[in-house]
Amino acid sequence: MNRYPAWKYAIVVFALLIAVLYTLPNFFGEAPAVQVSSIKSTVKIDATSMDRIAQVLKAAGITADAITLEGSSVKARFDNTDTQIKAKDAIQKALAPDPEDPSYVVALNLLSRSPAWLTSLHAFPMYLGLDLRGGVHFMLQVDMQAALTKRVESLAGDIRLSLREKNIRHSGISRDKQAIDIQFRDAATLAAAKGLIQDQFPDIQTVDTQKGDEYQLTASIKPEAARRIQDQALKQNMVTLHNRINELGVAEPVIQQQGADRIVVQLPGVQDTAKAKDILGRTATLEMRLVDDSAEARAAADNAGAVPFGDERFLEPSGQAVIVKKQVILTGESLTDAQPGFDSQTQQPKVDLTVDAKGGRIMRDVSRENIKKRMAIVLFEKGKGEVLTAPVIQSELGNRFQISGSMSVGEASDLALLLRAGSLAAPMEIIEERTIGPTLGAENIAKGFHSVTWGFLVIVAFMAMYYMLFGLFSGLALAVNLLLLVAILSMLQATLTLPGMAAMALALGMAIDSNVLINERVREELRGGASPQAAIHAGYERAWGTILDSNITTLIAGLALLAFGSGPVRGFAVVHVIGILTSMFSAVFFSRSLVNLWYGRQKKLKNVSIGTVWRPASSGTITK
Repeated sequence: MNRYPAWKYAIVVFALLIAVLYTLPNFFGEAPAVQVSSIKSTVKIDATSMDRIAQVLKAAGITADAITLEGSSVKARFDNTDTQIKAKDAIQKALAPDPEDPSYVVALNLLSRSPAWLTSLHAFPMYLGLDLRGGVHFMLQVDMQAALTKRVESLAGDIRLSLREKNIRHSGISRDKQAIDIQFRDAATLAAAKGLIQDQFPDIQTVDTQKGDEYQLTASIKPEAARRIQDQALKQNMVTLHNRINELGVAEPVIQQQGADRIVVQLPGVQDTAKAKDILGRTATLEMRLVDDSAEARAAADNAGAVPFGDERFLEPSGQAVIVKKQVILTGESLTDAQPGFDSQTQQPKVDLTVDAKGGRIMRDVSRENIKKRMAIVLFEKGKGEVLTAPVIQSELGNRFQISGSMSVGEASDLALLLRAGSLAAPMEIIEERTIGPTLGAENIAKGFHSVTWGFLVIVAFMAMYYMLFGLFSGLALAVNLLLLVAILSMLQATLTLPGMAAMALALGMAIDSNVLINERVREELRGGASPQAAIHAGYERAWGTILDSNITTLIAGLALLAFGSGPVRGFAVVHVIGILTSMFSAVFFSRSLVNLWYGRQKKLKNVSIGTVWRPASSGTITK
């Protein structure tokens, strides 16, 4: 009656092993580390960078516990903070000798001390949120009207060019806020222009009016297209912020949308608000210029001699100097899209670029006159220019053209992303700023840990006194619930915040309710005269329906918080929902496996240790 088959015990053991395995990384703590990342898009972090950092540390007499290449940064771990600071100074001096024009960001960091065998199993600790680790919090307001205005200005130029190409004469084109007014002298011309706009510009809606002898066509962006433009502007700004924040060396920054026009940025572990503001407010501009391939220019590039008049010297990613003309052909403002791909003929990686109508006309004129010459794409950041690539013009270019050459798939993707998100799609303003010190974060951790620990101990002590052995079983089930909860949060790589710790403490209190229902149901069966084995079986079976109903209603409330909440509310809801699911497993399945293991093999069981069971007064007996 109260026996589990072997496969059910196997499930319990397997779940416990997985829970222990993925909870372990949270107990190893963090090691002081130095993280080196590239501050320039043309400077790559690779195995060569890792070897160089190792040589710098060896020359300085500093021993690192480990030096690893993780993604686009090199991380060196050390025993203590004193060694960490010395290593940072040595690396900073070697890699970024000029503080006015650094190529790398050398930042202090904290990394998990988890052993390699745990890391190889993808067992990582939970990340700590801003309120537990300290850092800075920004809320940025995106100027959506500016994004729409920018798009309307681009469309006005495109419409003017299209009308000119189709030889449709107009009396003038002007922009009134986010509408484009086009004047005509007769209805036939207006109708032709209207048909052209509807055919070539599906995102535009038109309204025509007549004022005396003049006819006016008013074009505006459709509401659904406006929403799409705003959404794209918000997403591009978020991508740009991701790129910029990588320079800070922040582990697990939080960049998320809030509402239709706001972005929340949280940078755990960063206390330098001024530096964070500087990174968030960075601007990157692109310029296209012709390369000077004259003999004098080639000599200046090879020998670092005098640059010819009207030219400038920039460096390519390989370090090779390129002499380009000062005259700017096109800027990044004309770029509307950039996507990586493969050349259909050579099957080599490429980047497809799309510019607006004005930019397309300029590219056609310039490329027609400079076939077989090189054109350089120059990126300017903080007043410093670098040549991203300098391809040869193979044919006449237009609104769409490609960049190809000796680049890998990853480099093509990076270049496309940089060209798309090199600058913000719409202006942003910081409307909320908050700083949390690391001391307050450590205090929050201590308080949260104490609340969970003491709450757990008090519950276990009460259950053991009130329900005796069944209370101890309930306490073990509660410990397994906590273990499973931490393991799942670690497996999901969730960010633990202070509301999350509060939800963890609440989950313990709610999880024990299921065991109380089971224990009381077993007592009720014993009062009714059932045998101990029958009472245990009936207690678990009949309490299950009540437990399921109560947990489902609570789960619905948690899912509602998860769906409609944001920020701290969402962090609370995640832990709350996971805690409900783990409590159903531990309180019912795991606790019953313990009871069955202890009592199930006793065929002639006379009593169970479940505390005092008061029977009706007529019987006059008490069972313990």
